[in-house]
Amino acid sequence: MKEIKTVCVAGAGSMGRQIALNAALHGYRARVKTSKAEKNAEWCKSFMNKGLAKGKYTEKQVTETLGRMVYADNTEEAVKGADLIIESVIEDESVKRTFFEEVNRYASKDAIVTTNSSYIASSKFIDLIDNPGRLANLHYFNPAMYMTLVEIVRGTHTADETVETLKAFVDGISKQYIIVNKEIEGFVVNRLLRAIQNEGFFLYKEGVASFEDIDTGAEKGLNHPMGPFRLVDLTGIDICYMNRKAKFDRTGDPADEPPAFLKEKYEKGELGRKTGKGWYDYSEK
Repeated sequence: MKEIKTVCVAGAGSMGRQIALNAALHGYRARVKTSKAEKNAEWCKSFMNKGLAKGKYTEKQVTETLGRMVYADNTEEAVKGADLIIESVIEDESVKRTFFEEVNRYASKDAIVTTNSSYIASSKFIDLIDNPGRLANLHYFNPAMYMTLVEIVRGTHTADETVETLKAFVDGISKQYIIVNKEIEGFVVNRLLRAIQNEGFFLYKEGVASFEDIDTGAEKGLNHPMGPFRLVDLTGIDICYMNRKAKFDRTGDPADEPPAFLKEKYEKGELGRKTGKGWYDYSEK
């Protein structure tokens, strides 16, 4: 079984930077592909220093963790020496395909190649990767520094050794995995989430209750940490809209069409916490 020592994370948005920092915190060398290295390095430093102030980390942990992180603005440099590659770029299949084409050109031929996509299965990229047995989904949850679950999604192309190696890696970053044995849309967790979200959107559309009260119902009545509207603000209204639109484009089923209110927020750029406003206003928080 391949031993993972160096991890490359492509994309340093809210998820990618946390995935990379989590790996570095647990002793892995983390190479990050981003065009905004300084901004992301500052975020990681700030996050670790806040943990230091709260007594979660020692000064040694902070120094060593940040020292294990290297930034590169091109794929060739980023994947150099990587044993595991985790793609976490925008949820757009064409953008991901471009990245995987570059990975196949520059990465080691025995590097395990994964996508953090929550809906796009790794089988979409088997034509781009030599020996697709090393290809799988490795799906983290937001915020990746705190959420303990990771879905390992096995495609029909994914080798058993790849799954075993990913299981060992997830153990190594002190998270828990579940194995998804079939490439089904949304995997396990997001299928459960979609059912709750659909009902929340239906109740709001029909005027049964306000989005605030729907959230309160889920949080206080079902003991969920967040209701469906608060949660989509956290994960990103753009991600929610794009995934729903992609499904609608595939099926043409009116039931899959994104709600008009979701499209409106997407087009306004009200994407949730990341933009300071979504269903809720975060501008003063």
